[in-house]
Amino acid sequence: MTASQSPTTADELRGVGLRVTAGRVALLETVRRGDHLGVEALASGVRERLGQVSLQAVYEGLHALVAAGLVRRIEPPGSPARFEGRVGDNHHHLVCRSCGVLADVDCAVGHAPCLAASDDCGFTVDEAEVIYWGLCPDCSTPAVPEHRDH
Repeated sequence: MTASQSPTTADELRGVGLRVTAGRVALLETVRRGDHLGVEALASGVRERLGQVSLQAVYEGLHALVAAGLVRRIEPPGSPARFEGRVGDNHHHLVCRSCGVLADVDCAVGHAPCLAASDDCGFTVDEAEVIYWGLCPDCSTPAVPEHRDH
Protein backbone atom coordinates (compact mmCIF):
# COMPACT_ATOMS: atom_id res chain seq x y z
CA MET A 1 0.00 0.00 0.00
CA THR A 2 1.40 3.41 -0.96
CA ALA A 3 1.14 6.48 1.22
CA SER A 4 -1.66 7.86 -0.96
CA GLN A 5 -3.88 4.80 -0.64
CA SER A 6 -6.45 4.58 2.12
CA PRO A 7 -6.39 1.44 4.21
CA THR A 8 -9.06 -1.09 3.36
CA THR A 9 -11.65 -2.09 5.92
CA ALA A 10 -9.78 -5.38 6.32
CA ASP A 11 -6.54 -3.47 6.96
CA GLU A 12 -8.27 -1.39 9.62
CA LEU A 13 -9.61 -4.48 11.37
CA ARG A 14 -6.17 -6.10 11.32
CA GLY A 15 -4.62 -2.84 12.55
CA VAL A 16 -6.62 -2.99 15.78
CA GLY A 17 -6.02 -6.71 16.27
CA LEU A 18 -9.41 -7.99 15.09
CA ARG A 19 -9.81 -11.06 12.93
CA VAL A 20 -11.08 -10.15 9.47
CA THR A 21 -14.42 -11.78 8.70
CA ALA A 22 -17.00 -11.01 6.03
CA GLY A 23 -19.45 -10.12 8.80
CA ARG A 24 -17.13 -7.60 10.47
CA VAL A 25 -16.22 -6.00 7.14
CA ALA A 26 -19.90 -5.71 6.16
CA LEU A 27 -20.87 -4.38 9.59
CA LEU A 28 -18.14 -1.73 9.74
CA GLU A 29 -18.91 -0.56 6.21
CA THR A 30 -22.66 -0.48 6.99
CA VAL A 31 -22.03 1.63 10.11
CA ARG A 32 -19.91 4.06 8.11
CA ARG A 33 -22.45 4.37 5.30
CA GLY A 34 -25.32 4.88 7.72
CA ASP A 35 -26.40 7.82 9.78
CA HIS A 36 -26.48 6.88 13.47
CA LEU A 37 -28.20 3.57 12.78
CA GLY A 38 -29.66 1.26 15.39
CA VAL A 39 -28.94 -2.45 15.65
CA GLU A 40 -31.96 -3.55 13.59
CA ALA A 41 -31.07 -1.22 10.69
CA LEU A 42 -27.45 -2.34 10.83
CA ALA A 43 -28.49 -6.00 10.79
CA SER A 44 -30.67 -5.29 7.75
CA GLY A 45 -27.75 -3.61 5.98
CA VAL A 46 -25.44 -6.53 6.70
CA ARG A 47 -28.11 -9.00 5.49
CA GLU A 48 -28.38 -7.08 2.20
CA ARG A 49 -24.66 -7.70 1.67
CA LEU A 50 -24.21 -11.18 3.09
CA GLY A 51 -27.57 -12.86 3.33
CA GLN A 52 -28.63 -14.26 6.68
CA VAL A 53 -26.94 -12.97 9.81
CA SER A 54 -28.22 -13.26 13.36
CA LEU A 55 -28.97 -10.26 15.53
CA GLN A 56 -26.66 -11.79 18.14
CA ALA A 57 -23.79 -11.80 15.61
CA VAL A 58 -24.44 -8.10 14.91
CA TYR A 59 -24.41 -7.30 18.64
CA GLU A 60 -21.16 -9.22 19.10
CA GLY A 61 -19.60 -7.53 16.07
CA LEU A 62 -20.61 -4.09 17.31
CA HIS A 63 -19.18 -4.84 20.75
CA ALA A 64 -15.83 -5.77 19.19
CA LEU A 65 -15.79 -2.73 16.86
CA VAL A 66 -16.66 -0.33 19.70
CA ALA A 67 -14.04 -1.87 22.01
CA ALA A 68 -11.44 -1.54 19.23
CA GLY A 69 -12.31 2.14 18.71
CA LEU A 70 -13.53 1.76 15.12
CA VAL A 71 -17.17 2.51 15.97
CA ARG A 72 -18.78 4.81 18.51
CA ARG A 73 -21.92 3.88 20.46
CA ILE A 74 -24.33 6.70 21.22
CA GLU A 75 -27.18 6.11 23.65
CA PRO A 76 -29.19 9.24 24.40
CA PRO A 77 -31.38 8.76 27.49
CA GLY A 78 -34.69 7.18 26.55
CA SER A 79 -33.43 6.06 23.14
CA PRO A 80 -32.03 2.79 21.84
CA ALA A 81 -28.30 2.61 21.14
CA ARG A 82 -27.12 3.94 17.81
CA PHE A 83 -23.76 3.56 16.16
CA GLU A 84 -21.52 5.76 14.06
CA GLY A 85 -18.20 5.48 12.29
CA ARG A 86 -17.09 9.01 13.14
CA VAL A 87 -14.48 8.37 15.80
CA GLY A 88 -11.29 10.02 16.95
CA ASP A 89 -12.55 13.57 16.94
CA ASN A 90 -14.30 15.59 19.61
CA HIS A 91 -17.83 16.00 18.29
CA HIS A 92 -21.21 15.95 19.96
CA HIS A 93 -24.82 15.22 19.02
CA LEU A 94 -28.13 16.98 18.57
CA VAL A 95 -31.26 14.93 19.32
CA CYS A 96 -34.81 15.88 18.36
CA ARG A 97 -37.18 15.46 21.29
CA SER A 98 -40.07 14.79 18.94
CA CYS A 99 -38.91 12.39 16.21
CA GLY A 100 -35.58 11.21 17.67
CA VAL A 101 -33.43 12.19 14.69
CA LEU A 102 -29.78 12.50 15.69
CA ALA A 103 -27.17 14.74 14.06
CA ASP A 104 -23.47 15.40 14.55
CA VAL A 105 -22.27 18.82 15.68
CA ASP A 106 -18.62 19.78 15.91
CA CYS A 107 -17.34 20.84 19.30
CA ALA A 108 -17.13 24.62 19.76
CA VAL A 109 -13.86 24.23 21.67
CA GLY A 110 -12.34 21.53 19.49
CA HIS A 111 -10.20 19.67 22.01
CA ALA A 112 -11.26 17.11 24.60
CA PRO A 113 -12.49 17.58 27.21
CA CYS A 114 -14.44 20.59 26.05
CA LEU A 115 -16.04 21.18 29.44
CA ALA A 116 -14.30 21.57 32.76
CA ALA A 117 -15.96 20.09 35.82
CA SER A 118 -16.44 22.52 38.69
CA ASP A 119 -14.80 19.87 40.91
CA ASP A 120 -13.01 16.94 39.27
CA CYS A 121 -12.91 15.02 42.59
CA GLY A 122 -9.36 13.94 41.79
CA PHE A 123 -10.29 12.40 38.44
CA THR A 124 -8.13 12.95 35.38
CA VAL A 125 -10.89 14.04 32.99
CA ASP A 126 -10.22 13.24 29.33
CA GLU A 127 -13.71 13.43 27.81
CA ALA A 128 -17.05 15.17 28.22
CA GLU A 129 -20.05 13.74 26.42
CA VAL A 130 -22.45 16.44 25.32
CA ILE A 131 -25.93 15.87 23.91
CA TYR A 132 -27.97 18.86 22.81
CA TRP A 133 -31.75 18.37 22.89
CA GLY A 134 -34.36 20.30 20.95
CA LEU A 135 -36.58 20.10 17.90
CA CYS A 136 -35.23 19.39 14.42
CA PRO A 137 -36.23 21.70 11.56
CA ASP A 138 -39.03 19.35 10.43
CA CYS A 139 -40.56 19.12 13.91
CA SER A 140 -40.16 22.79 14.80
CA THR A 141 -41.96 24.01 11.69
CA PRO A 142 -45.65 24.41 12.46
CA ALA A 143 -47.91 22.31 10.31
CA VAL A 144 -49.84 24.32 7.76
CA PRO A 145 -53.55 23.57 8.09
CA GLU A 146 -55.23 22.29 4.98
CA HIS A 147 -57.53 24.78 3.29
CA ARG A 148 -60.95 23.34 2.58
CA ASP A 149 -63.53 24.86 0.30
CA HIS A 150 -67.03 24.52 1.57
